[in-house]
Amino acid sequence: MNLRLALLCTALLLASLAIGPVDLLAIAQTDPALARTLFVELRLPRAGLALLIGAGLGAGGAAAQALLRNPLASPDVLGPASGAALGAVIAGYFLGGGVLGMAMGSLAGAGGGLAILLALAGAGSRAGGTTRLVLAGVAVSTLFGVAINLALSLAPSPFALYDLMFWLMGSLADRTLPQLLLAAPLIALGLALLLRAGPGLDALTLGEDVAHSLGVALPALRRQVVIGIALVTGAGVAVAGNIGFVGLVVPHLVRPFVGHRPGRAILPAALAGAALLLAADIAIRLLPADLNLKLGVFTALIGAPFFLWLIRKGL
Repeated sequence: MNLRLALLCTALLLASLAIGPVDLLAIAQTDPALARTLFVELRLPRAGLALLIGAGLGAGGAAAQALLRNPLASPDVLGPASGAALGAVIAGYFLGGGVLGMAMGSLAGAGGGLAILLALAGAGSRAGGTTRLVLAGVAVSTLFGVAINLALSLAPSPFALYDLMFWLMGSLADRTLPQLLLAAPLIALGLALLLRAGPGLDALTLGEDVAHSLGVALPALRRQVVIGIALVTGAGVAVAGNIGFVGLVVPHLVRPFVGHRPGRAILPAALAGAALLLAADIAIRLLPADLNLKLGVFTALIGAPFFLWLIRKGL
């Protein structure tokens, strides 16, 4: 399965590099330097970020669902993405931190959001069940949403307000190579932490006592997963804004193929998340230009009905 998903990601990555408003092959025949610049500065960052952010959100969703042992968990539904957005807004637009400052603010906000969620929902405990987890997620998201709205109302200028609103919708358009180089190592580190946590998350499905008897250090495992999710979510939000529901949808698509083992689902969820976001970004570019549909809005149109379907099933 992983090989097939990897091949699908490769095909979609090549398609993303080839599709755009201008024909790079035609330009290359008359101005090779311009074609090379457009490819390196525009096409490559956009495709690369779609691959990396999708992989991070997919793996983060699978890890969140495994840690909380709840199929409704994901970074964007339960608070960390909102925290990352708030951190990026404060650092980038009010503290003048620039791209690097937004990244650091996003990481801090994502980690803080997930830490609050774990405290409210009781990570590793099934006592609260789905209802408690969802209520905790709604509380965290609402808290950060109010703070973001306050930040918007205090925007230093109308132009800043306009930029903030469109950035929060989530998009990969006009992203640059420095942004790709900034996000790539952070997401890669987060993915490595989440993949390394896989065996411990599998053991956790047997219960905390059994996992402890198998040698799993539960506090260290929780910290590892929290840091991993904060890295992939924070880095993604810092460069692309809020892109929701990828982390909710893809773990459910891949888990039946790995025997419903949450730890083993992290890698295929990462590959499926990358494929989903690449395909969504390609679809956005194929729509009429006057629609100007944002990527975050498009993924929400896909994910929101899926979320409602999960609730209807009683998961």
